[in-house]
Amino acid sequence: MALGLLGRKKGMTQVFTDQGEVVPVTVVQAGPCTVIQKRTKEKEGYNAIQVGFEVEKRTGRLNKPDKNHFEKKKLECFKTLREFRVESLENLEVGQVMNVTLFQVGDKVNVQGVTKGRGFQGVMKRHGKHGGPDAHGSDFHRRPGSIGMRTQPGRVLKNMKMPGRMGSDQVLIQKLTVVGVKPEENALLLKGALPGAREGLVVIYKRS
Repeated sequence: MALGLLGRKKGMTQVFTDQGEVVPVTVVQAGPCTVIQKRTKEKEGYNAIQVGFEVEKRTGRLNKPDKNHFEKKKLECFKTLREFRVESLENLEVGQVMNVTLFQVGDKVNVQGVTKGRGFQGVMKRHGKHGGPDAHGSDFHRRPGSIGMRTQPGRVLKNMKMPGRMGSDQVLIQKLTVVGVKPEENALLLKGALPGAREGLVVIYKRS
């Protein structure tokens, strides 16, 4: 249970520490996010806030229930909504704006994103299998090879590594370090790589 922000992955670069060490970082445009709704333990059974990210200029894209959700609270319409479960709702009000000042240099964060989609792939790319000989006479090459069994048990075992859809998986990367905070640009510099492509949506959770 932790507060957080939504953001867009902008790409990777590198920064130098005071000791001259090179640190690879991912730049994330995080927030600003607006508190849309408070969920209480008495009413919903848990404490949480719903936040909105990126104002939706073309409100015609929204359906009537979504429009009423924002209009009832006299707020702008947002493209993306997410919930953050919290232990306490103190100092959190509807309409409040949260930005990168929620984090400080040195903080540890968890980042959730969706990996790049690779489509349907074979066993060599999907699972790192070696494949067969590349000689002209070989009819093996990139095939998966034998997958079956003999008379006992006479079936293909579960979890056999086979060709299939690869990527587009939701992934959580834990304990990333905040290297830089730039409030004037709504930017966070996080050490290491993040899942997803450029401009992909990521959720940054503040670790307690």
